[in-house]
Order: sequence, then structure tokens, then C-alpha cells
Amino acid sequence: MCLPEHLGIIMDGNGRWAKRKRLPRKVGHTAGANNFRRIVKHCSKIGIKYLTVFAFSTENWKRPKEEVVHLMELFKQYLEEALKDFQDENIKIAFLGERKVLSDDLQNLIEETERVSANCDGMVLNIAMNYGSRNEIVEAAISLIEDVLEKKINICDIDAEALSQRLYTKFCPDPDLIVRTGGEFRISNFLLWQSAYAEYAVVDILWPDLKPDNLDAILLEFSKRKRRFGGI
Repeated sequence: MCLPEHLGIIMDGNGRWAKRKRLPRKVGHTAGANNFRRIVKHCSKIGIKYLTVFAFSTENWKRPKEEVVHLMELFKQYLEEALKDFQDENIKIAFLGERKVLSDDLQNLIEETERVSANCDGMVLNIAMNYGSRNEIVEAAISLIEDVLEKKINICDIDAEALSQRLYTKFCPDPDLIVRTGGEFRISNFLLWQSAYAEYAVVDILWPDLKPDNLDAILLEFSKRKRRFGGI
């Protein structure tokens, strides 16, 4: 089976999972966090080189305060566990998104996690946290404009590759496949530039219920697709 070199996952459905079970939404997020660890380890085991997961978007701040607080607590707990867990798995961790609005404790944990895992040479796990692709593209464009104004580059040097090198994902290839759980057919401001030629797979399974076997079936279907990249 031909695996995607870079797999993106929009982890959707935690709240609906909880609602179906008549449980508080935060229970769904806890279940989703547990499944996140399981799926990450599975991706590493089968040979995925880059995995990017959508953990928290810039729009998610609009959710009820109690839910946001719980998500941040879960994220902090996850990072504390990841400092040991994923290091043992030889997984390198990087974070995509704006960090300045996060708590100092969380920012310190993010920096420590990246530092501790920096020498790992296994799978690269990108965690999109407080991430919005439109903001990412705007920031990349501003960076290019500033360099032109400061005469570090010429305006004729600006092309698609130059902008790509200003994105959070400049150190990894564009995603080959993006999987969205929960059955919703939308991109939700995730890797808009990078996914120009990505394949998509939308499954009705809610994120906490996605099993490694389900992911394997999605990857098998992907391996049968013929990718043309605009050609014949």
C-alpha cells in the first residue's frame, strides 16, 4: 500500500459524540484526546512521515468559556504526557499557530515539548493549535512585503515557493491526504494553501470512534487513487 507522505486530519465530532451519549461536551473532548494519542501512535507505527492534526482553530475561541477552559486543560495535560510518551515513540513535535494569546504555562510547555523532541528522527507530528490558515497566509504575505521594503529581496523574487517558505509548514511537504471525521464537508480554514492538490476523505465516523482499522481502510482507498496534479 502506498501511504501518503504527509497526512492531515481534521478531528471533528467530539461534541456530537458526547451529545449522542447524553454526556457533557467536555467528556467528548476527553474521549477525543484519548483517541488522538492512539491514532498518532498508529500513524507512527505504519510509517507516516508527517502528520498534521487540527487541534484548536482561531475560531474555536467563540465556544463557551467553560468548554475552552477544558480544552486548554486537556491540551496542557497532553503536553505533559507527550514529553515522555512521544519521545519514547521517537516522534518529533511541532506546533502551528499563534502562541502569544495562550497562557504562559502553555507557551512554556509548547517550547519545552519542541525542544525535547527536536532530535527525534521518526514521524513529525504537527499540532495546529490556535491555527487559522487565512491568518497564516496573510502573515506570510506581510513577511514578504516587509523584506521587499527593507530591500532584503526583490519583488520579482516573490512566487508560490517564496510564500510557501513563510508558512508554518515550511519544513515539510504539502499534505497528500486530508481526512475529516464527523461527516462534515468543509475545510474549516485548515491548510488552505498547502492542500491545493491534496486528496480528501470525509468519513461519517465521529473522531472519538475512529479506530486504527478505520484509518487503514481510508489509507487503502487513497492508495488506489490516481493523482494527476492538473495533468492527464
